[in-house]
Amino acid sequence: MTKITLVTGGSRGLGRNTALSIARHGGDVVLTYHSRREEAEAVVAEIATLGRKAVALRLDTGDVAAFAPFAEALRGALRQHWQRETFDHLVNNAGHGEYAALEQTSEAQFDGLVNVHFKGVFFLTQTLLPLLADGGRIVNLSSGLTHICAPGYSVYAAVKGAVEVLTRYMARELGERGIAVNTVAPGAIETDFGGGVVRDDPALNRQFAQMTALGRVGVPDDIGPMIASLLSEANRWVNAQRIEVSGGQGL
Repeated sequence: MTKITLVTGGSRGLGRNTALSIARHGGDVVLTYHSRREEAEAVVAEIATLGRKAVALRLDTGDVAAFAPFAEALRGALRQHWQRETFDHLVNNAGHGEYAALEQTSEAQFDGLVNVHFKGVFFLTQTLLPLLADGGRIVNLSSGLTHICAPGYSVYAAVKGAVEVLTRYMARELGERGIAVNTVAPGAIETDFGGGVVRDDPALNRQFAQMTALGRVGVPDDIGPMIASLLSEANRWVNAQRIEVSGGQGL
C-alpha cells in the first residue's frame, strides 16, 4: 500500500523539496501551506507529473485552535483521495526565522517562535495521533544552531532544542504503537528562510561555508532526499535520534 506523508510548510523551501523527494521515492503527500496557496498547488501539480498523488491544505501551525478543524479537513481528504482513514508519516517542517539580538528580542517575536516551532509541533502532533497509522513515522525539524551558536538566533535555537528533547519523549511514548520519531537538523541552507539571508548575503554565506567541512552551505536537495530516505523501510530501526545534515558544519 502506498505510504501517505503529511508535510507541514510544504509550499516552499525544505518542505517543498521534501514533498517532491517523497514523491520521487514512490509516496503520496498531503502538504500544508499558510498563505502561499498558488505555490502549494504548483507543488501538487509537480508531484502529479511524477505519477504520485498530492493534496494541499491550509494550516497555520502557530494557531492551536485551528488544529481540530484541520484534522477534520485531513480526514476528509484521506477519505476522498485515498479511501483511507489514516496517513503514515508526519513531517513537522513548517517554520520561520527571526533574527534579533538577545537584548532586542520582543515578546511578540519570542511568542511567535515558540508557538510555531514548539507549541505547534506538540499540539499538532497530539491532535493528529488518532489519524497516524500504527507503525508510522514522525520527523521533527531542528537546526544546526542548537549545537553552534550564531548571535541573533537565541530564541529560535532554544525552541529547536526543546523540539529535540520532545522528539525523544515522543519516541518513548509512541513506541508501543510502533511509531518511530526522529529529529533532522539541517545546517545553513540556501532558501528564503529568515528572509533568504544565507542565500542572499554573500558574506554570511561565505562565513557558514568556511565553518563546513565540505566547504559550502547546503541547498534544499541536500535535505529533502535525506528525509525521504529516513521515512523508508530501510531506516525503520532508526528511532529517537538527532540526525544533523550539515556537511560537517562546525568541525
